[in-house]
Amino acid sequence: MKKLTYTFLITVSLFLVSFSTFAQMPVKQVPADYGYIVKIGDKIPEFTTTLISGKTFSNADFKGKVVMLQFTASWCSVCRKEMPFIERDIWLKNKDNKNFVLVGVDLDEPLEKVVNFQKDINVTYPMALDPGGKIFGLIAEKKAGVTRNIILDKTGKIVYLTRLYKEDEFAEMVKVIETLLK
Repeated sequence: MKKLTYTFLITVSLFLVSFSTFAQMPVKQVPADYGYIVKIGDKIPEFTTTLISGKTFSNADFKGKVVMLQFTASWCSVCRKEMPFIERDIWLKNKDNKNFVLVGVDLDEPLEKVVNFQKDINVTYPMALDPGGKIFGLIAEKKAGVTRNIILDKTGKIVYLTRLYKEDEFAEMVKVIETLLK
């Protein structure tokens, strides 16, 4: 009987912790003009790409981690504005957390251009290549434009989507990441 009671109490405690985490998450309605073809609650589509370091990167690398995918391009002025904030407010605060992954996914540019872009913007988080925009095309309409972030929970579900750089939306995204990492 004690073992059953103990198991019940553990189960209830875990449920309450999970519920309180999700109760803190903002309820976000993603505007149609953001151009996403995925939505909050969806699993991220499967993909594989290469980081500029040469390492292969795929969805399997996300398992059990909070993930931020930042879609960008060197020609994008809004990306250039947002990336230093991602570096300062998200990457530098969480880069040593083994439960967090941040990858900038560069839309259809060659390796040398992406390497130079990363240096020019002075960000240190990992960057990946998206030849032909294949990954981008899994999550947004091809002509929807970059400067977008996707936040995934530890199960691989999309919990937050952004478009362009808006201070209030960015601040809310930072809080979502912090909440998921608790």
